[in-house]
Amino acid sequence: QVQLVESGGGLVQAGGSLRLSCAASGRTFSTDAMGWFRQAPGKEREFVAGINWTGVNTYYADSVKGRFTISRDNAKNTVYLQMNSLKPEDTAVYYCAAGKLRSVVTGIGTNYWGQGTQVTVSS
Repeated sequence: QVQLVESGGGLVQAGGSLRLSCAASGRTFSTDAMGWFRQAPGKEREFVAGINWTGVNTYYADSVKGRFTISRDNAKNTVYLQMNSLKPEDTAVYYCAAGKLRSVVTGIGTNYWGQGTQVTVSS
């Protein structure tokens, strides 16, 4: 099994920045990738960004391209999401996910999930 713990959420003004962290533990070798999803009130959970551990491939939702950057530190089994130029529309609970690359990027299939961290962007 894999355990995921997110941190770094908070309240920021529009145009500000936050960096989310997700630390993975357990049988992480059973996963190929990690990524981030978010869910705003009244909306479906949506994919934000993903990264595979073997290569240096990254994937982003169109809504965050150019503003968010996903990265990883393999030695620490940790993935980061640097969020710049934040908008009120980015307000959501952000969830870390780990699993096969296909599942992490598409949201289809089985993923391990963190507990979520709240990101609130004020106007």
